[in-house]
Amino acid sequence: MTDIGILSTGSYLPDRVVTNAEIAPAAGVDAAWIERKTGIRERRHAEPGQATSNLAAIAADRALLAAGLSPDDVDHVVVATSTPDHPQPATASLVQHLIGARSASAVDVNAVCSGFVYALAMARGLVRDGGHALVIGADIYSRILDVRDRKTAILFGDGAGAVVLGPVPAGGGVIGTRLRGHGDDHRLIGVRAGGSRLPASVRSVLDGEHFFRMDGRGVREFVNGHVPAAIAQTLRETGLPAAAVGHLVPHQANGVMLRELGETLDLPNAALHLTVDRYANTGAASVPVTLDAAHRAGALDVGDVVLLAAFGGGMNLGVTLCRWTATPPRAGLDVRPRAGALSHR
Repeated sequence: MTDIGILSTGSYLPDRVVTNAEIAPAAGVDAAWIERKTGIRERRHAEPGQATSNLAAIAADRALLAAGLSPDDVDHVVVATSTPDHPQPATASLVQHLIGARSASAVDVNAVCSGFVYALAMARGLVRDGGHALVIGADIYSRILDVRDRKTAILFGDGAGAVVLGPVPAGGGVIGTRLRGHGDDHRLIGVRAGGSRLPASVRSVLDGEHFFRMDGRGVREFVNGHVPAAIAQTLRETGLPAAAVGHLVPHQANGVMLRELGETLDLPNAALHLTVDRYANTGAASVPVTLDAAHRAGALDVGDVVLLAAFGGGMNLGVTLCRWTATPPRAGLDVRPRAGALSHR
């Protein structure tokens, strides 16, 4: 069996910077309170004409450029999102169209903020027999937030991150993955209206049922109760000692919570990578956006053991261990959004 690993990374954050001072008044708090409680200073919001597929396509273009591949080399497009362009078709189909990957399959994965790790596991299976997969996490949470709800409005931003997954030298790439659902806790996070149980209506809009809601205390308890154990079990299953982990890239839920979590984990040599201070929680995009930031900064060396840990609505957990295989990005390597990529076409 061929080893499968990450060949390159890419990301896209919208240009519009939204500071704490801009969103604090509607949420009934002040800017300093937001930073003290969350570690967030600012976030990005998509422009009115941008949809999730637009952000995802730009991140995908950048990952392909970094890998030295063309859209024709893509066999599968897997998009993790809980804010799709439409209920159907899949956002991945729109991304496939936008980047011109005409020979690729296209599928969405919705495990909310843990979606990227789930999508990575799915794509790994798809390319076991060869080929390349684009794995993308993308979300536009600014469209589903109640600006008056301080539990959610202060936490989220918009963005997209992508990786190219493909064959790597023996001994590299994904070492092990653990995925687990905790459906008994599904009420902790969700958007009630818009599906088959509660279709969108004038009443659902008036009642605010189309907004994202979250039990912050319950989520924190879930993370503290389940994430350390999932990481420990993944290490046991792969036979890697905790000291071998050089990097921890978690879902960027809340900076204060993540720093506290990092202190409780038995990962003595792991650097904790955070982007939550400047991008906030970008949903399924947060892990690949942070991974790309670390890679572009030169923090990840070939052969390093990287641990991805994500959690999200459902409640879902995903942990992946991989031996880093992406070569350092070339200086100045970037791609500006192509004409048409910033709006639906």
